[in-house]
Amino acid sequence: MLFAAGSAEVALILVELGGVFFAVGLLARLAGRLRISPIPLYLMAGLAVGAGSPIGLDASHGFIETGASIGLVLLLFFLGLEYAPRELLSTVRCTARAGVVDLLNGLPGFVAALSLGWSVTTALILGGVTYISSSGVIAKTLDDLGRIGNRETPVILGVLVIEDLVMAVFLPVLAGLVAGGTAAAVGLSVGTGVSLVAVVMVLSARFGPAMSRLIFNRSDEAMLFSLLGVTFLLAGAAEQVGVSAGIGAFLVGVAVSGAAQHRAEALIAPLRDLFAAAFFVFFALQIDPRTLTGVMASAVLLATISAITKAATGWWAAKDAGIGVPGRVRAGLTLVARGEFSIVIAGIAGGTAADADGRLGALVAAYVLLMAVSGPILARLADPLGRWLVERSQRRAVQDIAG
Repeated sequence: MLFAAGSAEVALILVELGGVFFAVGLLARLAGRLRISPIPLYLMAGLAVGAGSPIGLDASHGFIETGASIGLVLLLFFLGLEYAPRELLSTVRCTARAGVVDLLNGLPGFVAALSLGWSVTTALILGGVTYISSSGVIAKTLDDLGRIGNRETPVILGVLVIEDLVMAVFLPVLAGLVAGGTAAAVGLSVGTGVSLVAVVMVLSARFGPAMSRLIFNRSDEAMLFSLLGVTFLLAGAAEQVGVSAGIGAFLVGVAVSGAAQHRAEALIAPLRDLFAAAFFVFFALQIDPRTLTGVMASAVLLATISAITKAATGWWAAKDAGIGVPGRVRAGLTLVARGEFSIVIAGIAGGTAADADGRLGALVAAYVLLMAVSGPILARLADPLGRWLVERSQRRAVQDIAG
């Protein structure tokens, strides 16, 4: 009898959620068949039932919003699991120069926003969107193409690591700017973010194995709840002190190592996939598909320019590491993909003065759709393109000798 008064509403929520989850399952299966990231399909699903759509999800909107927040935390926790503290610091040292060059990929978005007449804060947001590559899409692409052991792969991963650490500083700064904080408040956010990252990195390197042994348990149930408890507690604490909850979760993932790390990946992966889908769907839910037509030309131009600059970054980074032309091509084209972090950045501005008319969200959605689809396709074309460049170079050498 407790739910009798709201039985119709509960039924509607369950029907809507069932429909969403079933559709997401079909889309994930389709993405697997096509061997592409499911992110573009999740975004299209959200657009199909979001603002301006005759198919609304009003009843379950709150649940999906909460699920999106959980998805962000689990996405970044899982990303942190990929890095051991000592390996992370070593990678940063080896690819520091490439990381500095990579910062230039924020310029296309920054300049594009200013050319559209948007504010400097909005320009910083769009600059962040074009700067950050998608670790999730790229990791899947490397695995699908069997390139995990390639010489250029450590360079690619090194660039991604530095980008993730840049986000640890960028996100709290952005949140402060979007909220209209003073220079002192934003500066405090920067100091807090940098300090938190530094402290956690040092503690993780020193005490991470001990913490991992404490968390590790042969019982899946006990270990799962321990992991989720620590992750959400520290993510919430990070949010309270002005640092993104996602960055707090990322640092927890970095701290987990050894046997606990491998068990965590197996236990958290299904939950991550579930709530990550909710995150992408919820972002697209807030965008009216009719607004995409007005920004599509800008999105195509921005995607083209930022693909070229990111490919050039990967080429330079691989060349700096002494890798040959085919590897440089693979590194450059693999880094083109954008995805989850670009949407995280745009999500911070959603519903604020930085995106008052919704055009920024629409532009980012169109941009990520283009980049998440074209990124893996370009990565697949890297090998034939690399061979063609080598053969052309050899033909020119022969012609020079003959001449």
